[in-house]
Amino acid sequence: MLAARAVSQSASHPLSGLVVEDVPAPVAKPGWSVVRVLASSLNMHDLWTLRGVGHPAERLPIVLGCDAAGIDEEGNEVIVHPVIADPDAGRGDETLDPNRALLSERHNGAFAQYLTVPTRNLVPKPAWLTFDEAASLPVAWTTAYRMLFTQARITAGDRVLVQGAGGGVASAAISLAAAAGAVVYATSRSSAKREAALSWGARAAVPTGERLPEKVDVVIETVGEATWSHSLRSLRPGGTVVVAGATSGANPPADLNRVFYLQQRILGSTGCTRSELVAMLRMMDATGVRPVIDQTLPLDEIAKGFQLMIDGQLTGKLVIHPPAPEGDVA
Repeated sequence: MLAARAVSQSASHPLSGLVVEDVPAPVAKPGWSVVRVLASSLNMHDLWTLRGVGHPAERLPIVLGCDAAGIDEEGNEVIVHPVIADPDAGRGDETLDPNRALLSERHNGAFAQYLTVPTRNLVPKPAWLTFDEAASLPVAWTTAYRMLFTQARITAGDRVLVQGAGGGVASAAISLAAAAGAVVYATSRSSAKREAALSWGARAAVPTGERLPEKVDVVIETVGEATWSHSLRSLRPGGTVVVAGATSGANPPADLNRVFYLQQRILGSTGCTRSELVAMLRMMDATGVRPVIDQTLPLDEIAKGFQLMIDGQLTGKLVIHPPAPEGDVA
């Protein structure tokens, strides 16, 4: 089968380690299922793997890709929940399992014609979602959902700041928070991405670092060093910053005097549970909110997609289409 693999790592030239090649098709072990991948999507996690960030070189080569939607062995249309873990180890929350792994970390990922995952990780794809939309959800959208509703527990009328509009998690957070009745503010250095944020439901979108019209209850933070000080300054006393990434650097100034004096809360968040994915699908059905897809590419052109991500040219998700298996007429 055709697959996109990381075969080496380079911080300065990450795409030098990306190879699209034929590899053996996977065989499911007991309790696992084979999925024919119809659509997958890019995440920053894939780029970090190619750069050697958080992914040991001894795990290479590995098929990249955390997101997938497709058809299982029984012919069911499915979305793949990407966190492979023991829910009992995390007291019912698989994201707290110390041995958890995101798809493509210890197990071959979704940029392939087929993949295998624990059968528990298969979630029925609703008929009202296209495969492209479904493949945009498992990492970015569920990360945003957990940040907003499990960690920050936002309610209608809350003021929410989303830093770095345009990224997969940020675009999802804007859409989901607005659909829940929150007043959403967004930031971006790009005027085009600020315009896009308004179209997704943000009340206002301002250049990165610019003062907001009012203090917010919650900040959704995935940028890190470049926006951290602005996040704390924008937060009301007693407000909450939820952190799920640090694409611009992971060591911002702590500003502990502000944090303790204003009793601000800083919460970490990563991934999601299977039940949160199901709950998010119910919310999407009720509200009509859908993922933002920038464009699609065939698997053999995946390097172009990574370059767009590196250059900051994506607004929303980029979906990858593996070729149909030989002899398949569907």
